[in-house]
Amino acid sequence: MRPGFEALRVPEALSARVPVEQRRPGLGRDAVRMLVSRGTEVSHHAFRELPGQLRAGDVLVVNTSATLPAAVNARLGPQRLVVHFSTRADDGRWAVELREPDGRGTTGPRTGGPAGAVVRLPGGAHLVLEEPLAPGGGSRLWWARVSTGDVPALLHRYGRPIRYAYTERDQPLSAYQTVFALPSGDGAGAASASAEMPSAGRPFTPELVAELVRRGVQFAPLALHAGVASAEAHEPPYPERFEVSAATAWLVNAARAGGGRVVAVGTTAVRALESATGADGVVRAAGGWTDLVITPGRGVRAVDGLLTGLHEPEASHLLMLEAIAGRAAVCRSYAEAVRHLYLWHEFGDVHLILPNAGTHRTNC
Repeated sequence: MRPGFEALRVPEALSARVPVEQRRPGLGRDAVRMLVSRGTEVSHHAFRELPGQLRAGDVLVVNTSATLPAAVNARLGPQRLVVHFSTRADDGRWAVELREPDGRGTTGPRTGGPAGAVVRLPGGAHLVLEEPLAPGGGSRLWWARVSTGDVPALLHRYGRPIRYAYTERDQPLSAYQTVFALPSGDGAGAASASAEMPSAGRPFTPELVAELVRRGVQFAPLALHAGVASAEAHEPPYPERFEVSAATAWLVNAARAGGGRVVAVGTTAVRALESATGADGVVRAAGGWTDLVITPGRGVRAVDGLLTGLHEPEASHLLMLEAIAGRAAVCRSYAEAVRHLYLWHEFGDVHLILPNAGTHRTNC
């Protein structure tokens, strides 16, 4: 658990088990709630009220990465497994996680390996485990060679979205695509997509985007192709592919110069944008791999605010929230979220962090 969050417990009942449009038939994705924090000041809103929390000249930085159906049934000898395909390396290998079916339609963690093990995939394909992704062999993820050169096509034919035990049932892939997602197709180009949804963008609808634009809020697209982020593990994020265009860099720099606020939609957008930002605070076009981990010590250089989901107390994402808002603000907002029964995880409610000149860091 993150130091200082020992007193925070998130009841299991606060897990969002299905998308909001299934919990509240007749309503859309934007029917979630939104907790807004400015320093230690907290207020409660409907997500549809987002335009009233922003102002003309603000920029929302959004992740355009689509979500792959990255979970596939497999076998290791006689044992039934589920393989989570995470990230494609430059040499063609894939980072994969092996999971064990738990009998409830979801999976539990499994130790990877051994090296050289052959895992059979649907359609006659297979993969061979080569080495752990992390040095020292303690990684859940392994690099694997896959017999087919078109893994995304295999996933689109046989795969389904990754889900965890807190969800009630499988959902169609469309439930995991945001309004900002650019189609990845089902060919090799789809390797540039996310294993798990950039979920902070999920509540946006075309109508809400249009209203924000009408009010003078601008959108700056970038891409960070998220790998797996198992709820059981709580490790720092692995290296991920990202791309920040020259147009997005110019838009963010111009907004900051003109007094606008840069609000990232999701921790993935923060990681990508900060990876393209120099020590001078200037954003420049960049792409490739990033292993950046945002911490309070490192701080943020381009991001003023963040729209994000609610993260478990053990999650390394809280380091990023502390870097943006400060420890006291995060502690207060999370205590309020529990007290007011906000819902957690990718189908849950959202948290909008806006800058406050009085923010300071302290212990909970």
